[in-house]
Amino acid sequence: MRDALARWQDTLRAVDGRAENTITAYRSDVQGFLSFLAVHFGDSLGPAALGRVKVADMRAWMAQERAAGLSARSLARALSAVKTFAGWLAEREGYDVTAILATRSPKFRRKLPRPLAEDAARAMLDTVEIQSGEPWVAARDVAVVTLLYGCGLRISEAIGLRGADWPFGEALRIRGKGNKERIVPVLAAASDAVAEYVALCPHDLAPEEALFRGKKGGALNPRLIAKVMERSRLQLGLPASATPHAMRHSFATHLLNAGGDLRSIQELLGHASLSTTQAYTAVDTARLMEVYRSAHPKA
Repeated sequence: MRDALARWQDTLRAVDGRAENTITAYRSDVQGFLSFLAVHFGDSLGPAALGRVKVADMRAWMAQERAAGLSARSLARALSAVKTFAGWLAEREGYDVTAILATRSPKFRRKLPRPLAEDAARAMLDTVEIQSGEPWVAARDVAVVTLLYGCGLRISEAIGLRGADWPFGEALRIRGKGNKERIVPVLAAASDAVAEYVALCPHDLAPEEALFRGKKGGALNPRLIAKVMERSRLQLGLPASATPHAMRHSFATHLLNAGGDLRSIQELLGHASLSTTQAYTAVDTARLMEVYRSAHPKA
């Protein structure tokens, strides 16, 4: 079973293009499920054991996880990982894993995005700049946060930029989740912020190396950006939801509020499904009602 898990992870990485964080989370979820089965069945597990799993076994595992305090959302993610692994193994070994694949995911209410107001987003950029006494570090932090808000990048996408990506030009090619590529327009403000960082950075920004660096020259740890934003939000009196990812939410919400259409915003964010992007419509119900009243023939 360990060998099967290792091969599955290689497939997720090389074929599906899953991020390392996703692979780590999936592995943990599947290992937890397999540990449950070992105790539940009372013997050591081989890959064929998945073919012995019944609906009652799946219910017992899910009940145990919920009793241990796992949220419905986390359990849904764990079930998704288990199904992905079981389906992959069944396709190669011919096991019948119908009971696993047919298990229904627990229902949960998806969290709405929590963007910053426009003035709060601008204040965040200004406050991030004064968190470090080293000019190049301050410029780096501003550049990264500006990319999150100005281009709607995920923190991993911004940190993953290479020296070869600079200078940006009018658009930036981003490889996001699932190895999916998208083209993102680059605001002049974002280019200017990165240009200032590049001019001040004491490290050699070789084409194959990370564009954003830590103090010792290695690739920037995203946790450092989270920390500088945490200090900034405390100074500004903003809620705990003012995280790096909130800047991406703000990018999408402010575009929508200004008249951007969902399909375009979906492409800019790199969402595989429009339903994911539609969550932003729930953030501003007032705008939806305004569009309805102005656009419907009977309004």
